Amino acid sequence: MGYASGVDEVATAIADPVRRRILTMLRDAPLAAGEIAQRFAISRPAVSRHLRVLRESGLVRDEVVGRRRIYRLDPGPLAALAHWLAEFTAPQRWEQRLDALETEVHRTRRERRARGPAEHRTEHVA
Repeated sequence: MGYASGVDEVATAIADPVRRRILTMLRDAPLAAGEIAQRFAISRPAVSRHLRVLRESGLVRDEVVGRRRIYRLDPGPLAALAHWLAEFTAPQRWEQRLDALETEVHRTRRERRARGPAEHRTEHVA
């Protein structure tokens, strides 16, 4: 699974509120499929489909213990999504971009002053 497809799968998996609630439950402790299903007003097959999506995205792992299927959270796949999201929220990236913009504005002003007022006026007329 490549970077983009991994992020896409995880984003799709956590887009559903039922799946997010399941992840929250599993954050505290592993649970059997039946225990998870009991906490929802939807059918067991519907919960099973949600668990399958979470399993296929890599967010949960399952293990058969006797007649029970135990699910546990695997937060690893969330790291790529968190990294992608951080690109939008990281203040240092914006600070770097604003610093670069400020540098460019100062450079342009210096160049215009060096060319003189007559050259500057013809630049805007053309």
